[in-house]
Amino acid sequence: MSLNIQIIAIGTRMPDWIERGFNEYLKRIPRGVKLSLVELNAGHRSSGPKNKGVPSKTAREYEAELILQKTQGVDRVIALDEKGKSVPTKELAVFLDDLQMQSMSLAFIIGGADGLSEKVLKSANLRWSLSQMTFPHALVRVILVEQIYRALMINANHPYHRE
Repeated sequence: MSLNIQIIAIGTRMPDWIERGFNEYLKRIPRGVKLSLVELNAGHRSSGPKNKGVPSKTAREYEAELILQKTQGVDRVIALDEKGKSVPTKELAVFLDDLQMQSMSLAFIIGGADGLSEKVLKSANLRWSLSQMTFPHALVRVILVEQIYRALMINANHPYHRE
């Protein structure tokens, strides 16, 4: 039984503290679970009248094409979206355990500064929200990998998670 999890995230060149935090939890992921981060370039956005970038909607559509290419063949795709379902950690643990028993693959999608396009949201199997609060998309990587680790520790009856 194995579980392959991808975190597909818009944005590259994260601050060192984000990379350190992400890598700290990544190295804790137990055997039998392969977790990888797939970073995709953000679409160029205009931010003022003299900027030669493109509108946010066009940038999101560019990002959508990159995301959809990476999710082809993935068994379950979860789009992280502020309007998604709030999922308790224990429910995540059950979900991951079920997928692992079936040796299925999973991808979590983290959008860029302007979120995810409707095309990506509609293509996902599920839409989840990490919180009613808004987090910087870089920080979401760290929060998500910690929650995955926590859920895996619940499944392993490890005392990391306390009630």
